[in-house]
Amino acid sequence: MMRIAPLPDHLINQIAAGEVVERPANALKEIVENSLDAQADKISVELEAGGIRLIRVTDNGSGIHTEDLPLALSRHATSKIASLADLEKVCSMGFRGEGLASIASVSRLTLTSRRPDAGHAGEIRAQDGKLGNIGAAAHPLGTTVEVADLFFNTPARRKFLKSESTEYAHCATMLERLALAHPQVAFSLKHNGKSIFDYPAQNLAERVAAIMGPEFAAASLPIDSGPGAMRLTGIIAKPTFAKGKSNQQYCFVNRRFVRDKVMLHAVKQAYRDVLHQALTPAFVLFLELPPENVDVNVHPTKTEIRFRDSQAVHQLIFHTLDKALSATRADQTESVNNAGEVLHQMLGIDAPSHPPSVSDRPTQTDNNSGRQAPAAYTPAARAPQQRALSLRESQAALDTYAKLYQQSAEPDPLSAFGSSLPPVAAPSGLDDELAGQAAAAETPPLGFAIAQLLGIYILAQAEDSLLLVDMHAAAERVNYEKMKQQRETAGRLASQPLLIAVSFTASHEEMAALSDYGDKLSEFGLDLSPLGENSIAIRAVPAMLAKSDVVELARSILQEFAQAGGSQTITALENQILATMACHGSVRAGRRLTLPEMNALLRDMENTPRSNQCNHGRPTWVKLTLQQLDALFLRGQ
Repeated sequence: MMRIAPLPDHLINQIAAGEVVERPANALKEIVENSLDAQADKISVELEAGGIRLIRVTDNGSGIHTEDLPLALSRHATSKIASLADLEKVCSMGFRGEGLASIASVSRLTLTSRRPDAGHAGEIRAQDGKLGNIGAAAHPLGTTVEVADLFFNTPARRKFLKSESTEYAHCATMLERLALAHPQVAFSLKHNGKSIFDYPAQNLAERVAAIMGPEFAAASLPIDSGPGAMRLTGIIAKPTFAKGKSNQQYCFVNRRFVRDKVMLHAVKQAYRDVLHQALTPAFVLFLELPPENVDVNVHPTKTEIRFRDSQAVHQLIFHTLDKALSATRADQTESVNNAGEVLHQMLGIDAPSHPPSVSDRPTQTDNNSGRQAPAAYTPAARAPQQRALSLRESQAALDTYAKLYQQSAEPDPLSAFGSSLPPVAAPSGLDDELAGQAAAAETPPLGFAIAQLLGIYILAQAEDSLLLVDMHAAAERVNYEKMKQQRETAGRLASQPLLIAVSFTASHEEMAALSDYGDKLSEFGLDLSPLGENSIAIRAVPAMLAKSDVVELARSILQEFAQAGGSQTITALENQILATMACHGSVRAGRRLTLPEMNALLRDMENTPRSNQCNHGRPTWVKLTLQQLDALFLRGQ
């Protein structure tokens, strides 16, 4: 066995490089973070062969003193900390003093820098960890780091790299994270001489739209926990935007990108009532807190951290996001922002870039206008059926709308003078305009129901748009929120006894669940009792679900309790149980609703938290504006 001996510095650097520089993206991160620490407001990145052949980063930061250039490429030499106290409250992106030294040990590196008080720049080269002499160079204010032939001297490491396109993708993702964290800094990226992006200094919303895409920006909600020692800001996506991938989830702590289980769990808990568990939300979160309350010196890549009070962090994130998501209802925000664009794409019609004016809307057909021909009509998958209203329903509809649109008659101040004053004729069309404004002022956000389509959707007209409401999804959300509130305030759901008990044949598992959790079932408004060995009687159901299929409801709840397996687990899954009850107790597709029932559902949606989506994250309603409808019919083109 060999004797214990100290390792040479070059080998130490190469070992450190294995921890810090796993691939070109890690080297790029170390260099760009140095630029950010130097207060640069413009950073340019050039890559060749995915960063394997070349990484060049140029900034306009404060620069490095010429005589300090060798120290910049030495191990554990830094200008960012000087004591343990500095380490415990570090605010800079880098602080270890080993990033550039590790990169230089496995590449051919050139470092050029000029400070504002210097007449010219200084330059130093390193190859295989060996430093050259300092020389003079022409360079603007700032620093350029050029890394060529990464891992050229460690072929075993180089063969573990993926293809050039894969390594480039990692580099681009890494740079986008840094650009998101610092929107006030201009970033540009070139790959193999081709410009990939060039972001100017922007505000957060503009930078998020540029990186996350216009769809995310259109479906986003700003969040802010308010001033305090610990503050959460950022942008989250509406539940209806959620995807099955997690590539649009960004957590930043003091502007540092991290992967933290506490933060991700808090986000997941906040979305649990509005999103199916198989879907993942998209978000960009910025947590700012005193640096002494977070330990960033946990992992060499600095993407793993430890909070001093992780419970406080969890509660702040959960309550801030839960408050924002509870406001996703019709009177405050739209359910789906791009419904018109999606419909235009399906029909192959260009979405309107600006709202057409009244004069743009043609009043007659012009065969010589050269307009684009409308898309061919595609028959529906099933033929729509229009049912005639009976006399009683027609009269009820007329009575309903007579009340909805009834205008309060105000006394005319001129009526006291009698009829001696001559009538003044209003300008043509003014009466209609004023009447329309008065009606619009009283029109609620979801308007008034017009009809029920195919037993599934409610068609409603709002002030300037047409709305389609999924009546089952909407009723499911309304019932779920009502049951949650009732259970929180009263501790149990109000039950309604059945005039005649309903019995059904039960399985062994259902009988066992009733025996084990009979008392717990009563808290959810269910009164079930065994009839023999394989039959159960339903004697009471939740009052708000009295019109539902009580047998299917009882079976579903018994199944939920059987799968939970314990009272503690059931307590934790109460919302899931309530969601199951709401799903089975809500109006089903095919059920005919009267106009008062449809309008009552619309009003409930306007006053119910999270009513823009059902419990699984599907939208409950969509809106088509007059502008989008005009585009569908090629009006104004």
